[in-house]
Amino acid sequence: MFFFSWLFLTFVLVVVGFLFFKVFYYKNLMEKERRSNGILKDTLREAEVLIRKYQLQLQRSLGNTDILNEEMNRLRNDVKAFKARNAQYRIENERIRHKIKDLESKIEALL
Repeated sequence: MFFFSWLFLTFVLVVVGFLFFKVFYYKNLMEKERRSNGILKDTLREAEVLIRKYQLQLQRSLGNTDILNEEMNRLRNDVKAFKARNAQYRIENERIRHKIKDLESKIEALL
């Protein structure tokens, strides 16, 4: 009977020791997992901040691109207007030269 109680006590102590070991082992694993999850969450937060930052920069640059496109279209229209005026001035200049030649020929005819 003493042998069985000793065997039972030894078995219980081994099981308690094993369970005690498992509790601390899994507790340690859980703490490591929490730390790694914390680091991962911090990394994700930093990534979100960077994404927002670059998104704002992209929106600003797209806005600047829109402003530049509007300015370029305005300048294009100005160039078209200048070309039209230049063509009109050339036509008027040709008419004036033609009139000058006509007047010169009339003056020479009178002399």
